[in-house]
Amino acid sequence: MAAMKPRTGDGPMEAVRESRAIVVYVPVEGGGRIVISVTDQEAAELRDVLAGVLDG
Repeated sequence: MAAMKPRTGDGPMEAVRESRAIVVYVPVEGGGRIVISVTDQEAAELRDVLAGVLDG
């Protein structure tokens, strides 16, 4: 049985370019991070959707 380790160092929200994709790391409540890989077009669509929510 593997030892359980506490989740530490989940880190901030960040995005990095890796070859043809943008990898986004989003910290989540309770520990850990969601990792999402998106294309440039998908990143632009996500930006527009989020801007619509923030502006509205």
